[in-house]
Amino acid sequence: MSDNDMLEMDDTLDFLEEEAELGMIDEDMVYPQEFLPTYETIKEGSVVTKAEQAEFNQKPDSLFFNDGVRRIDFVLVYEDEDKKDFEKRHAFQRKKRRREYLEASLMKMGMELEATKSVIDEKLMFVKVHMPWDVLCTYAEVLHIKLPIQPNDLASRLSPWRFLSCITKHFYPSEDKIGAEAEFFTAPFEKDRLQYFHVKSQDNFFTPSMRSRMAYYILSRAPYEVRGNIKKFGITKLLDSGVYKAAYPLHDCRFNGKSKEQGYPNERLLLYEEWAHPKSFYKMQPLDLIRKYYGEKIGIYFAWLGFYTMMLALAAVVGLSCFIYGYRTQETSTWSKEVCDPEIGGAIVMCPQCDRECTYWRLNSTCESSKKLCIFDNFSTLVFAVFMSVWVTLFLEFWKRYQAQLEYEWDTVEFLEQEEQPRPEYEAKCVHERINPITKTKERVPYTACGRCVRVSLGIGTVLFWILLILASVVAIIVYRLAVFFAFSAKLRAQDLKELEPFKEYVTPQMATSVTASLISFVVIMVLNILYERVAIWITNFELPRTKTEYENSLTLKMFLFQFVNYYSSCFYIAFAKGKAVGYPKEPVYLLGRYRNEECDPGGCLIELTTQLTVIMGGKAIWNNIQEVLLPWVKNMIFRYCTRAGSEKVLPRWEQDYHLQPIGKLGLFYEYLEMVIQFGFVTLFVASFPLAPVLALVNNLFEIRVDAWKITTQYRRIVPEKAQDIGAWQPILQGVAILAVASNAMIIAFTSDMIPRLVYYWSFSMSPYGDHDHPTMSGYINSTLSIFNVDDFSNASRPINTPYWFNNSTTCRYRDFRYPPGHDSEYQYSTQYWHVIAAKLAFIIVVEHIVYLTKFVLSYVIPDVPDAVKEQIKREKYLTQVIIHEASLKLVTKRLKPRPEEEEETAKSPESDEENEGLELDFMDRDRR
Repeated sequence: MSDNDMLEMDDTLDFLEEEAELGMIDEDMVYPQEFLPTYETIKEGSVVTKAEQAEFNQKPDSLFFNDGVRRIDFVLVYEDEDKKDFEKRHAFQRKKRRREYLEASLMKMGMELEATKSVIDEKLMFVKVHMPWDVLCTYAEVLHIKLPIQPNDLASRLSPWRFLSCITKHFYPSEDKIGAEAEFFTAPFEKDRLQYFHVKSQDNFFTPSMRSRMAYYILSRAPYEVRGNIKKFGITKLLDSGVYKAAYPLHDCRFNGKSKEQGYPNERLLLYEEWAHPKSFYKMQPLDLIRKYYGEKIGIYFAWLGFYTMMLALAAVVGLSCFIYGYRTQETSTWSKEVCDPEIGGAIVMCPQCDRECTYWRLNSTCESSKKLCIFDNFSTLVFAVFMSVWVTLFLEFWKRYQAQLEYEWDTVEFLEQEEQPRPEYEAKCVHERINPITKTKERVPYTACGRCVRVSLGIGTVLFWILLILASVVAIIVYRLAVFFAFSAKLRAQDLKELEPFKEYVTPQMATSVTASLISFVVIMVLNILYERVAIWITNFELPRTKTEYENSLTLKMFLFQFVNYYSSCFYIAFAKGKAVGYPKEPVYLLGRYRNEECDPGGCLIELTTQLTVIMGGKAIWNNIQEVLLPWVKNMIFRYCTRAGSEKVLPRWEQDYHLQPIGKLGLFYEYLEMVIQFGFVTLFVASFPLAPVLALVNNLFEIRVDAWKITTQYRRIVPEKAQDIGAWQPILQGVAILAVASNAMIIAFTSDMIPRLVYYWSFSMSPYGDHDHPTMSGYINSTLSIFNVDDFSNASRPINTPYWFNNSTTCRYRDFRYPPGHDSEYQYSTQYWHVIAAKLAFIIVVEHIVYLTKFVLSYVIPDVPDAVKEQIKREKYLTQVIIHEASLKLVTKRLKPRPEEEEETAKSPESDEENEGLELDFMDRDRR
């Protein structure tokens, strides 16, 4: 085929593609068989052969090509369309053309390919990718990968806990299996200065994770189709369109057995035995090996999760102590005893809590719920809330220090500034030109300033719409609570339901409503999460962030804002809205003009908030474990069952990995999101639920091992990625920590009954002898209940039925601080009400200022970077200047060396040596600066 024929073919294909995109012709007609391009059209006139064909050499553990020399750095899997009989064959020819174009592009870039058929499925083809030494050096320089230049010569500081090593060594991975790695000073790789780097062997200089990362970088940017000025590239698009079925790096061995090949490190097996296996649940994580095998991004996640779990242990001990204190004092609590006392609580008749159908009830019917409330609503709660406010500050500050240490040890200190490249999706859309404000040169961008504004505005509008949708669902659940409370109250208070009599002491309308509403709220949360996830990903893709970090940060913010409202809105309603605007029996407040607002239990709404937190935290943990563990395990089991006919055949390493589950596109995003939402429950509402850190600790101990087991045994090897820190989650955690102080102070002030008790104790109580100098809590319950004359009920609120024991009563009680009927200020707020309000506001102001001041002092006193790490960073920079940059100085000095005919004249000049020496020193100083 001549060049003119090829140009004519390309023009025809362009025209047909445009017509197909406009819908004017069938897309299947775009690529007829005779128009498929050959490799001569791909590589600018030179012939490129196809990938080498090789049969499996019956070495299942081999990580090399058939020659046993070239290492497999990546694997591509596709289905051979020629083996299938489809009606739309031309669409598959188009896929084949794109695949061949991509493979030819890879070979043009210097990569070597070898294709092998599947052992058990003739339709599958595995294309193994190898990166030669020159290609590795080139892309290591492009990606600014840091590599060792010389061993670390700084003396390590001895640990202050070294005298406990005889005990602590049992909680670390076995040193015989996972030894400590040698420490090196590193510098960004430069191909022309290879002699300055610590190269023992070319085969081992670049680790497998580095090689896989470079291979994926090339695959993400290799073109698979070029039409005029439009260039399409990236393995991601080909995976999405079905051209390739999978693309992944290889595990180095089976997780439960050593490799039969000699010289393999078997790092996957070591990770399974010392990290992912249930028997190792008590051991510290081998973070350096995790980072080496899976990359820095996976390593930093498990480092953060482990550090968070370790800090939770302290919070769990204090929280458990507060719970035990509350549990032991529930029987001796004055207010719970008064509620349960037949002479006090049994004599107090409460007003109906809904219109018409509800009836009068005795206070002692809430005896059990009052006892349970005392477990969580006691003076230790205040201490624990303040402790958690300080704890969260210490957690964030110490994590910054630990993170700084990991940044140095894992060579990610300057990662964001010099390593991160644009996303392929971003580069593919760069069709507009602009002047770079820094370099003043032309550069291509995917959108104009106006287009950027439109994209961001659409994203913000969509997020706000979904947040309003969540709020609408919360209102719907509130309406459900009101309607169900009405129904439960009518049944549980009815006289004629004798069968419910044994349960009346334990089942209250408030409790029954709270439990069912919590379950429904959890279901709604899960459904909205599934729907919004797709919307958030679509919006972020539409916004087209430049780098992967920017993409993840944008998606993180959207998902967290949504989940924050989704998970916490019902809790905020119970904590700060329920029971706050109910009016009084004569003039109740209605929602939507129909439903009478809910009232809290006489002891407050704290027990309902505790119930809500328990249901959501427990349900979320169970649901996540089902999704993360059970589903991939079941899928792998089903596949093994379906392929058991070929189980006698020996499968190569690449095919064994293909049958594992693929990692999602967002990787660890959902793992972080799950933990940050849990962090919110632990910190925002801990004043109402001191057991939250205990539940979080138990969940995280399982979460670490479950995540480890999952990625080690059930999933293909993750493409290693660099990461400097935990990204956008860090400021989110800081924001949650700041909000937690105000949230817990307001829960203690407005949701718990602590402030009214203190006000009563110090201002309104009397000793049995009528002496204010000896205050007591006796009579507190009676002081919190106002009196209402039943004759003042409106016709719409008056109960239809009255119990037999109420026939001679003329008043009932309700929870509020109002003057009784007959008073000059009948049903108006009493003096005690204003005392309580003033005390609540004063409490919030004082506690917030004290805690925020403590947080500020701790943040200032604790430096973000340890002194030892600062010294190591400075030492490394100095060595980089001395070793690497002095090479430039030698080149400059060599250029300044005079020609032979000038040497005699230079030698005659006495000042020449001094000038040259000064010039050389000038260059040296400048380079070192």
